[in-house]
Amino acid sequence: MSFDLKHRQNKAFLNHDENPNQEGHFNDSQEDFKQDLPSDIGEILYKWEGPEFEVYEKSARWYIIAIVFILGMVAYALYTNGPIMAITFILIGIVGYIYSQKQPRLVTFAITSKGVFADKELYTYDNIFSFWIFYEPTHTRVVSLHTKASMLPYVHIPFDDENPVELREMLLKNIPEIKQDPSLIDTLERVLRI
Repeated sequence: MSFDLKHRQNKAFLNHDENPNQEGHFNDSQEDFKQDLPSDIGEILYKWEGPEFEVYEKSARWYIIAIVFILGMVAYALYTNGPIMAITFILIGIVGYIYSQKQPRLVTFAITSKGVFADKELYTYDNIFSFWIFYEPTHTRVVSLHTKASMLPYVHIPFDDENPVELREMLLKNIPEIKQDPSLIDTLERVLRI
């Protein structure tokens, strides 16, 4: 699932100087570039925008399977005299449907002199153990930061059409690169398309 950026030899990928106005690069004036970012995040080295979460296309078949599963669990709960379980699965179905219809907000991301900025949060370099880039062009384009947070130590930052080689080079200046394996939750999200 990961993309080994150390051995990437594609010149068009590596040589971004041929197109100095490519989106995501710091080519505008400092003031224009920092317009929508807080002032205390340090010097901006690289900036891009992306959706706050990945949206998967869901077919009618996917919805039918989900409805059959929820109804099956509700029927089982009622059969075993578990009304709380039935109510729980009904609520899971309703919340899941509402969430599946939600469109992601466009969020600003940046690599700065102080850390990595994602939406309204700055992850400072001294609070990040390492990073890894998961890159599968058809479905996964994520920078995974392993932070010192105890509850949610992994932060996934989507980068869509940005150059992964350039992102890697920027991050390597301040954060070690250590290979990560996709978590069970990441794999389930991708397989179940949620």
